[in-house]
Amino acid sequence: MSAVPLLAVDDLTVSFRTRTGAVKALEHVSFSVGRGEMIGIVGESGSGKSVTAFALMGLLDAAARVTSGRADFEGRDLLKLRQGELNELRGRDLSIVFQNPRTALNPIRAVGTQIADVIARHDPGSAAKIRARTLAALQAVRIPDPERRARAYPFELSGGMCQRIGIAMALACRPRLLIADEPTTGLDVTTQAVVMDLFRDAVRAGGASAILITHDLALASEYCDRIVVMHAGHVVETAPTAELFRHPRHPYTAKLLGSVPSAVETIDDLAPIDGSLPDLRRADLPVCRFAERCERRRPVCDTAPLLPEPCGPDHLVSCRVPL
Repeated sequence: MSAVPLLAVDDLTVSFRTRTGAVKALEHVSFSVGRGEMIGIVGESGSGKSVTAFALMGLLDAAARVTSGRADFEGRDLLKLRQGELNELRGRDLSIVFQNPRTALNPIRAVGTQIADVIARHDPGSAAKIRARTLAALQAVRIPDPERRARAYPFELSGGMCQRIGIAMALACRPRLLIADEPTTGLDVTTQAVVMDLFRDAVRAGGASAILITHDLALASEYCDRIVVMHAGHVVETAPTAELFRHPRHPYTAKLLGSVPSAVETIDDLAPIDGSLPDLRRADLPVCRFAERCERRRPVCDTAPLLPEPCGPDHLVSCRVPL
């Protein structure tokens, strides 16, 4: 893996305007993705995982406001690009697989046509060439009888098949960075494994990098090289996967692992995380947004700024009283 990351996110801060006040969705989010690396971004629902992905892709809605930060992708700041520049980049160099494939796909266009649209937009050629690449994209995600499936509409396909179509579409132009936002939501366990194996194999075959966004730590542990743990819009810990599971340093990470069946020895060791995420509209949010749920809270925890500190090789933690 190159020492120069493919993507370097630094100090990303995003808020949303609402009728009841500004929601501080992300605050000082920083992480990187190496070339050929797959990282996982994990955390509870509402922790800011998908907002991070949408900010990188330029897909935040009109109520969102990026108030600070950079996202350097091969020397270009994604957060500063004009719409036309983003349109050229998305689908070609940077792609996303959305959480719900049925709503991500156009219901009134055949799935093959939708893949062909992406190819024609970024690498135009003859109709025969585009069709051949479309069928090759379907074959790459192991869709049987690709010629027939290319003529199908999303409502004619299963959820797992639609997710394969989403992966094929995202990979059609061989992007350098692929983001998968909860790609196994709503799929049964067997189909989840098939989809994730396809995703990993396709990323490796293309020499790409990837970000897997998930609340499933077991899934992240199986497929990711490093893991970024988020809580309430903050990155609280970043570490190589094996190191994070062996030696979690942030109390939130430890509690997340304690709530995952595959990470404990017996079912009696399972424990829920007490409390809930703080209301991100509050004016008095604590310096550490996990503080009000944390048994290790000390007066020093309320001292700003709270910066990530190294606690091992490639291991950072944002905590005043780490484990």
